[in-house]
Amino acid sequence: MSAPVRLAIVGGGPRALSILERLAARAAEVPGPVEIHLIDAVQVGCGRIWRTGQPDWYLMNTVAGEITAFSGPPDAGPARPGAGPSFAQWWDMTEPDRDHANDYAPRALYGRYLLFLLDAIERHLPPSVTLHRLVATVTDLRKEGEGYRLALDDGREIRVDRAALATGHARPRLSGHLRELQRFAESGPALRFIPGGSAADMPLSAVAPGSRAGVIGMGLTFYDVVAALTVGRGGRFTESGDGLVYLPSGNEPFLVAGSRSGFPQPARGRNQKPGRFLHRPVFFTEELVRAAAGSERLHMRRHLTPRLMAEVDFVHFTAVLRERSGAATAEEFAARVRAGGGRSIAELARHAADFGLDGLPGLDFDTLASPFAGRTFADRDAFDKELLAVVDADVREAERGNVDSPVKAGLDILRSLRWIIRELTDFGGLTPSSHRDDLIDWYAPRSAFLAAGPPLVRLRETRALIDAGVLRVIGPQARFAADAAAGRFTVSSPQVGGAREEVETVIDARIPAVDVRADTSALTRALLRRGLWSEFVNGGEFPTGGLAVSRSPFHPVRSDGRPEPGLHVLGIPTEHSRYFTQVVATGPTGWSEFMRDADDVAAHLLRPADLNTPRPLAIRG
Repeated sequence: MSAPVRLAIVGGGPRALSILERLAARAAEVPGPVEIHLIDAVQVGCGRIWRTGQPDWYLMNTVAGEITAFSGPPDAGPARPGAGPSFAQWWDMTEPDRDHANDYAPRALYGRYLLFLLDAIERHLPPSVTLHRLVATVTDLRKEGEGYRLALDDGREIRVDRAALATGHARPRLSGHLRELQRFAESGPALRFIPGGSAADMPLSAVAPGSRAGVIGMGLTFYDVVAALTVGRGGRFTESGDGLVYLPSGNEPFLVAGSRSGFPQPARGRNQKPGRFLHRPVFFTEELVRAAAGSERLHMRRHLTPRLMAEVDFVHFTAVLRERSGAATAEEFAARVRAGGGRSIAELARHAADFGLDGLPGLDFDTLASPFAGRTFADRDAFDKELLAVVDADVREAERGNVDSPVKAGLDILRSLRWIIRELTDFGGLTPSSHRDDLIDWYAPRSAFLAAGPPLVRLRETRALIDAGVLRVIGPQARFAADAAAGRFTVSSPQVGGAREEVETVIDARIPAVDVRADTSALTRALLRRGLWSEFVNGGEFPTGGLAVSRSPFHPVRSDGRPEPGLHVLGIPTEHSRYFTQVVATGPTGWSEFMRDADDVAAHLLRPADLNTPRPLAIRG
C-alpha cells in the first residue's frame, strides 16, 4: 500500500466539522489511505463555543429551522456525509414533543447536534480513512520538507502533509482603556475586571451575590452575562397579566449596563419565514453595483450603500402596503418594482408614490441603532421612562414578526444580503479608506446590531429585570472609569443627569475584534513569527487586523506575499480579508457558501502530492 495522505484539522467547531464532512464525502476520490487528525483544545466535534457542558441559558440567535451542519438534506438512507437532518429535524427526533423549527436552541444542544454529525461521519468513513480525535492545544506549526510538524501542549508532535486551520474566536491581549481597567482591578482585592469573550468562559461565579457589577456593551454577550447572573443564580421569570416578571433569588449582583447607544440590542422578529426562504434581490446585486461603479474601485458609501438601502426599503415598503392595504396590493407593488429590474433606484420612490407611500421615510440605521443620540435627559427617571418606551416598542415589533412588521422585515433582509456584500468586498474589494470607515466602522456594527439580535424573550427579560431593580441601564455614551479615591470603578453617562454608579466588578460583555497581532495564542504567534501567516493590509495602507488569505481554497498569505500551498484557513481569523465569518452552518437544505468553502478546502487537501505548489495569489492590497 502507498503511504497515507496525512491531514490535520486544527479546531473542532462548525467550520472544522464542515471540512471533515466534505473530506469524508470525497474520500472515495483518493486511491490510497488517508489519515486525519481532528484537534481541539476543549471538545472535539463542537469546540469551545458550542461545548456540550455549558448551561442551557446560553442561547443561539438563529432559529433551528435555518441551520444544518450536513452538506445535503436527508434521504432514505442513514445520516452520513452529504445527507443528514437539519438541526430542527434532529431536534424534533430527539425531543418529539413539538416542532422546533422556530425555536432558539441552547448552544449546548447545537453542540450535541455537531457531535451527532461527527459520529455519523466516523461511522461512514471508508476503510482507507482513519480519523483521530485529539483533545489538545496546537502550540506550534512549522514547515518541514513538503509537509508540516505540529507541536501539541502535551508534548506530542504530529507530522502531516497538509493542514486546515479553523481556530475560531481568539483571546487578544488587552490594550488602551481596557488595560487600564485591568490594572486598576489588580490594585485592590475587592476589585475585578473580566475581559471580553464568550460568557461561558468568563469567571462569573466570582461575582459575589449582592455586589455591584458594571457591564460594558449591550449586545449578544450582554444577554448571556445577564442570564448567567440572574437565572444562573436561581432567579425565575414568570408570566403575569402585566407581562413578564422576574422573581429574584437574592443571589444576584446589582447590574449596571452601558454602551455607546444606551440601548440593548434589538430583538429578532418572530420568525414567519419558511426554512427555505430566499430573498431574490432587485436593486442590490453584484452586477448592478459593479455596473454603476464602472472602472472605479468600489467605495461602499458611493456604490454599495445606496443600492443596499433601496433593497431594504423595497422590503420595508412592501410590508407597509401589506399592513395598510392587504397582500394583493403589496404583491402588485412588488411585481411592478421587480419588473424594472432594479436598474434605477429612483423607480422605487416613484412606485411607492403611486401606491400612496409618497413621503414615507426609509429605515435609518443610525436612528434605529442609537435612538438616544444627541439627546439629554434631566435625570434617571426621565431616561428610564424613555428607555422602557423604546424597549416596549421593539418588543411589539418583534412580536409582529419578520414579515408582518415593516421594521423587522426590512432589517431581517440584511442577513440575506450578506453573501452579496462578501462578493463585493472580500479580498480588498473596497478602497482602503472605505473598507475601514464604511464597512468595518459603520456598516458592519449597525448591521449586526439591528439584524443579528437575540431572541425576543431576551428583550422581555431585560424589561422585567429593570422593573425588578436588578438591572440598570446607565444611559448613552456610557463611561467606565477607575476612581482611585473611592477605590471602585464608576459607570456614568454624560447625557443623563446624575447618572453615576460605583461598582466593584467590570465585565466586558463584547466579543473582541479580530486582530492577529494581538492574539495571545501560541500557535498564532508562531505562525506569524515563522512567516507562514501575515496580516491583511488593504492597499498597503490599512492594516485590518485580519489574516491575509488567498481566494479559494483560502491559503494563508506568507510574509513574503505568496500563498502557503499546504495550509488553509477558514473562519474568524480571516475576518476583514473576508466579511462576516462568524456565521455557523446555515441553510436547511445543506449546500451554502459555508459548505462550498469547506468543500473547496477538502478537495485541495486531498489533491495529489505533485500539486503541492503555489497558485497565483488572488488578493488585492
